[in-house]
Amino acid sequence: MRIATKLITWTIVAAIILIAMLPMGRRISARSKSSDDPKLSRDLVREIQSGRGDQRLKVIVQFKESSASEMDSLTWEVGGKITRRLNALNMRALDLPLAAVRGVARQKNVLFISPDRQVRSQGHIETTTGTADARAQKPALANAILSVSPTLDGSGVAIAVVDSGIDANHRTFRDQLGVSRIIVNLDFTGENRTEDLYGHGTHVASIAAGNNQIAGGAYTGIAPNAKLVNLRILDSQGSGSTSNLLAALDWLMTNSATYNIRVVNLSIGTPAIDSYLNDPLCQAVRRITNKHLVVVAAAGNNGKDQNGTKIYGQIHSPGNEPSVITVGAANSLGTDGRGDDTITTYTSRGPTRSFVTDDNDNRRYDNLLKPDIVAPGNKIVGAAAPGNLLLATHPELDANVSADATQRMMYLSGSSMATPIAAGTAALLFQMNPNLTPALIKAVLMYTAQPLAGANTLEQGAGEINVEGAMRLARLVRTDLSNSTSLGEALLTAAAPAKQTTINGQTFKWSDGIICNHALALGDDLITRYQRVYGNGLLLGDGVLENSAGQSVDPNRLTSAVSLSSSAVTSNGGTIAEGTPFLDLSLLLGDGLLFPDGIMVGDGIMVGDGIMVGDGIMVGDTLQSAVTEDGTALMR
Repeated sequence: MRIATKLITWTIVAAIILIAMLPMGRRISARSKSSDDPKLSRDLVREIQSGRGDQRLKVIVQFKESSASEMDSLTWEVGGKITRRLNALNMRALDLPLAAVRGVARQKNVLFISPDRQVRSQGHIETTTGTADARAQKPALANAILSVSPTLDGSGVAIAVVDSGIDANHRTFRDQLGVSRIIVNLDFTGENRTEDLYGHGTHVASIAAGNNQIAGGAYTGIAPNAKLVNLRILDSQGSGSTSNLLAALDWLMTNSATYNIRVVNLSIGTPAIDSYLNDPLCQAVRRITNKHLVVVAAAGNNGKDQNGTKIYGQIHSPGNEPSVITVGAANSLGTDGRGDDTITTYTSRGPTRSFVTDDNDNRRYDNLLKPDIVAPGNKIVGAAAPGNLLLATHPELDANVSADATQRMMYLSGSSMATPIAAGTAALLFQMNPNLTPALIKAVLMYTAQPLAGANTLEQGAGEINVEGAMRLARLVRTDLSNSTSLGEALLTAAAPAKQTTINGQTFKWSDGIICNHALALGDDLITRYQRVYGNGLLLGDGVLENSAGQSVDPNRLTSAVSLSSSAVTSNGGTIAEGTPFLDLSLLLGDGLLFPDGIMVGDGIMVGDGIMVGDGIMVGDTLQSAVTEDGTALMR
């Protein structure tokens, strides 16, 4: 018995010594599944459980501040490679042995790990959006500061277009002296080139900031004198990675002030799997927003399935992030008037279906009301980069504007085309009043939007963008606001403007409200009194208290005259609260398990548990077999 006991004891000791002698990577991978899984994206967990332990995987690791050196040391110890250091975002892009991933997640300084997912790209807009009418207005500071342009054209503001590159030789990007307005060209794909071989980024940039020098100004962008920052993350085939995008955002964290970059356009996206609380893209754009930049992102183009059935719950990341202005696609039917505008069938609808998993392995969905607004996105004419892949593959997209390569234009459709309309508008708002905050700009755009009749809140958010109304309201906003401004102080320098706009002879009401995560806030106080949620580093949803029973106004952040709507509605064309109730907003709360797969919601189906478009491939505006409402090939 003693011999047997000694043998067992020495066997245990030998095993301990042997384990201690193993490399760190093997020690970590030997640890069993535990509560560390909440630190892992669910698709990453599936990879780990697949049994392919010898596989290597590219991942994004988020970690606590001041832990970079520890993260780097750990990476080498487990046999990993650092592919990108994202210092400003407290992230690393790593190549790790799959067997070591769960052990890395156990480290106390690690916050979350997710795959480095593949990235793929997503009428007269000046007239139909009300931009032409807004140009007659003057910046609030034009008379006080000589450097402020008297014309509202984006002067002095830079827009970062994070996409497939921009054709620097295209005439639409020149200023009045013929000098290019592209002030930065950077490549994050590894191809070491910044021109647009794919064709998507040039088109997007021209919608935001194309000039009036082509076709007599018929295709002028929203902010035609804004500067452009070209951050190329998609390669010549329209492909990239999440780490490419994070590297561009990391650069913006450090360099935005140098170039006065105030707006970031993301006409790209990936299926939203992880909750915005964990998603590295959402976390990155939240940091960017806290740096006082407006981030505008495409909702996506997954609004119907292969059979043409309308579906809900397919808002892309980072459009599922509360701080982002998420933009869906409207169809202007090729007219300048807005009376016939509709929501496109293909634009992605809310609510957001990203989720966290609780200790009982239940998914708890974010269920945020998205998109925030919509803008024209169907068959939009924009600049064509020479020899680009999209046009070469589909020559029918040529708009036949000019044979000159520096003036060639083409058609594209999708929420990616709607997004730069909002980005250009944000640039105009910053020119009008440089002291506006991202939250206030978002509120102004929603409050002045036009609810489109026949579309519900999960399709259009607050409604279609109204540049004229947004500019007229922003011009009156005080320029001395700060986080120390008291709740309820006057927001405007004069009486509130009439809450309606006339474009091309047609008058419509403003939405008269804003979206606050799971609620709709209503009332005049939103534009006449300062709300604490308009401060830097705050979200509009921070003004609403929530529990499983419902929502209420937070009296410390919203004035008492602000009310909350109890329902999302199918609009009758009036305000955001007018129409047929579509969804009781209290259902978006509770345990977050609303809308399991296959449950009918209104006039469509909800896509949720485990169903993804592309299964982790980032999509934005790639050619599909689908067509737009007028038969043109759809770009998504």
